[in-house]
Amino acid sequence: MPDLTGLTAATAHLDPPLAALDLAAMRANADDLVRRAGGRPVRVASKSVRCRWVLDTVLAMPGFAGVMAYSVREACWLVRSGVSDVLLGYPSVDRAALRELGGDQALTDAITLMVDDVDQLALVPEGARVCIDVDASLRVGRLHLGVRRSPLRTPTDAVALARAAERRALRVVGVMFYEAQIAGLPDTSPAVRFVKGRSAAELAHRRARVVEAVEKAVGALEIVNSGGTGSLEVSSADPVVTEVTAGSGLYVPGLFDRYDAFTPRPALFFALPVVRRPSPSIATLFGGGYVASGPAGKTRLPRIVAPGLSLLGTEGAGEVQTPVRGAAASGLRVGDRVWFRHAKAGELGERLDSIHVVEDAAVVATVPTYRGEGKNFG
Repeated sequence: MPDLTGLTAATAHLDPPLAALDLAAMRANADDLVRRAGGRPVRVASKSVRCRWVLDTVLAMPGFAGVMAYSVREACWLVRSGVSDVLLGYPSVDRAALRELGGDQALTDAITLMVDDVDQLALVPEGARVCIDVDASLRVGRLHLGVRRSPLRTPTDAVALARAAERRALRVVGVMFYEAQIAGLPDTSPAVRFVKGRSAAELAHRRARVVEAVEKAVGALEIVNSGGTGSLEVSSADPVVTEVTAGSGLYVPGLFDRYDAFTPRPALFFALPVVRRPSPSIATLFGGGYVASGPAGKTRLPRIVAPGLSLLGTEGAGEVQTPVRGAAASGLRVGDRVWFRHAKAGELGERLDSIHVVEDAAVVATVPTYRGEGKNFG
């Protein structure tokens, strides 16, 4: 259980709801990501951060290089804010944003777009840098283990798209493989570990064949991207991989509590105030409906940090109020606060305007999230 004494003391003068970042914990997490990357540069996944101050802080640390963005508009904004290397993690059909990118050579040179379908190429401006997204899931017969991303899977698939891109005067500079079934799946059982091991072996073999084929077709690649917070050491062990990506490992949200590869050190928290006492065993908090994306269920609910408290099954994390119950509830009074961790990482930045950065039990900076800067990229 994290010790929040320092965060509580540092933010005592502030009114919750609020978000607080333990800077020492985040720096330790960043160092651990670099260690696990085994010498490969770590690209920061912005969707798991959603705060420019944090992005800039991490990019200034040894071992990190570039951002993986999730929106073309976001990528343009980041480059104009000083980020020199942005890889899109997803394809885009945002015509206005793509026209903006194509009309600015600085943006065209700094941003690499993601593609996995010939129909996407018609929207990509001439001369743009593109990276080909290749499906990294594990397939056993008809069983598909992994997220539903790219339709491309084989060397033949990837080469066909690379050649189509070149015919449209696009620069094919990379390929990406995101093994979500390894990076995003906690080690909860021997069966899960077996599947992850089998998936890693299959992907390493296929990835090498895809990279070799694409390079034979279009020349040497600048980028062979792979990995996520949960799979850095697996991805970086492959000699064809040139870089790995991570973001959630900086904050370590609730979904990353059960991995064998690293010891979680939660860094980002949010506090809610007690506003009601409907019964001696229940305290009601203001706000709190910060439910994470993904399949609906308990794993997507925020985690209460304090022991002896739990959410009510009938209300969960509420839209404007969140009741909690348990042995510790009787000691809570109106005006007290309860600390939580979000289930995912960057999504908290879509709920609150700022993050209070805490070091040595003092707030050393209050920085805006994407939302606090008036940015919403979908």
